[in-house]
Amino acid sequence: MSAGTYTPRPGAAPLPRMIAAQAALETRMLLRNGEQLLLTVVIPTLLLVLFSAVDIVDTGAGEPVDFLTPGILALAVMSTAFTGQAIATGFERRYGVLKRLGASPLPRWGLMAAKTLAVLVTEVLQIVLLTVIAFALGWSPEGGPFAVLLLLVLGTVAFSGLGLLMAGTLKAEATLAAANLVFLLLLVGGGVVVPLDKFPDTAQSVLGLLPIAALSDGLRDVLQHGAAMPWGDVAILAAWAVLGLGAAAKFFRWE
Repeated sequence: MSAGTYTPRPGAAPLPRMIAAQAALETRMLLRNGEQLLLTVVIPTLLLVLFSAVDIVDTGAGEPVDFLTPGILALAVMSTAFTGQAIATGFERRYGVLKRLGASPLPRWGLMAAKTLAVLVTEVLQIVLLTVIAFALGWSPEGGPFAVLLLLVLGTVAFSGLGLLMAGTLKAEATLAAANLVFLLLLVGGGVVVPLDKFPDTAQSVLGLLPIAALSDGLRDVLQHGAAMPWGDVAILAAWAVLGLGAAAKFFRWE
């Protein structure tokens, strides 16, 4: 055994390894948090099963599950990328976690990348679970996977930007209240379980511009009606993604 076998090697780990380790930590924290599990798993699952089995809302022609599943998938994206991330990041900022991580070898953009990876991993688990449940309820999807993937990615980017903007500008308690309130309001008025055509014409024109409505309608056009690519909804989500990330990058405060 050579004398230098156990010689320490001080210095930062390679950047990809640091991001991967932070992403794994962020994912574990998301999945261990009871409130996050309620938002990301329990509520979407209950809504899908309840509204598919009980005729509460008129979802139009066809099976209710065919209408509901795209909206519930959109809700799952919002719950993780916006609500969950805003609350978690807001309290990390309050307790000084972000300030300490900002002084570590992991650059700040690397921390944001790790958080984004954690969101994507959680969303994959959500989508797999909800898809299995939807198939068990008799879901018959149509359309191509590329359009669905593009919509989900754009929706994730848009909601992530808005969530980070809220977490980086409001106090943690205000973020907690505002994020949950927005979640409830968009659940009701974002076309998730209640079709937008049930609202007055004036309200429809406004609600249709919301990111949750664009994601729900876009996924519904593809998965329920077999559309090739809902370009209008893609454009709305892209605009929200640019606006949210740009505002978050400009106004986010680390302490």
